Amino acid sequence: MKVEYVGMCGSDIHGFEFGPYKKPKPGQKVGLGHEVAGEVVKIGSEVTKFKVGDKVLIEPGVPDDSCEYCRSGHYNVCPDVDFLATAPNFKGAYTQYMTHPESWTYHIPEGMTTLEAALVEPAAVGMHAAILGGARLGSHIVILGCGTIGLMTMQACLSLGATDITMVDMMQKKLDFAKKLGARQVINTKDIKPSDGERCTPDDIAAYLRSEDQFGRHGVDLVFECSGSGFLAQVAVGIVAFAGKVMMVGTQAKPVPVDFGKINREVTIMTTFRYCNNFPQTIEAIATGKFNVKDMVTGIYDYKDIQSAFEEAIDPVKKQDMIKGVIRIGGSES
Repeated sequence: MKVEYVGMCGSDIHGFEFGPYKKPKPGQKVGLGHEVAGEVVKIGSEVTKFKVGDKVLIEPGVPDDSCEYCRSGHYNVCPDVDFLATAPNFKGAYTQYMTHPESWTYHIPEGMTTLEAALVEPAAVGMHAAILGGARLGSHIVILGCGTIGLMTMQACLSLGATDITMVDMMQKKLDFAKKLGARQVINTKDIKPSDGERCTPDDIAAYLRSEDQFGRHGVDLVFECSGSGFLAQVAVGIVAFAGKVMMVGTQAKPVPVDFGKINREVTIMTTFRYCNNFPQTIEAIATGKFNVKDMVTGIYDYKDIQSAFEEAIDPVKKQDMIKGVIRIGGSES
């Protein structure tokens, strides 16, 4: 495949700044990038579904197809999956050409650009979380974190019929964008008055969301934690309703204390991991206009400028304006 566009995932940015989550072997080179789309330029002798010239996107994880998890339909948690830009091979997609198995490659349908196709992967993360959470028409939903995955999860919930979605963050520009994409309500945690001192605690934010002006004593039926913040994870536990559900979508790098005494009324806390059989549905949602990924792109960087692109992504000031960065390697869209 001739690579055209590759998205800048939070894991890529983390790898650039701190190194990968899973450490490579001594001396092993580490490639980044896994949100990728491009054009077929050569096929293997046994390939039947694709031809040279086809526009394609890929699902970046290739499981072993033989373990108990793969056999039971949970290939996303296969312990021996070969996932781009991660252990054990650290094969990255920020390159001009790459190979990928036919089984994990998809045609880009009519109505979808190659740029949009590169963003199917993060959109599928949101779709997987929304489906596992049971988002639907009538759901009362709060999404904590307005980064790429939070916004993808919001749009996935909308595509499944949900309309009552509240987005919570501390960056007003991202909240404004969430409102533009269809959030019913946005809440900036900076506007919540702390009960004591100068900064809000998780209990302060939970108390505000449980106030009569918000969700009241009942709490929230379905909460998505999409920031990877331990602080907001505690907020999630503080606002979920009895018999409600907390979906942990963001990666928690450190242990998070949970007061189970507050939620001992059949509350479900569920983690999510990537996606599983969600690419076809996500592709259709984007191609039919039910899922807007293109407007989430705040910066398209040429391949020669990839170093400066990642430097902007970790800059304390510049990164506040970045929702989704994309590296243009062989594409022509602007």
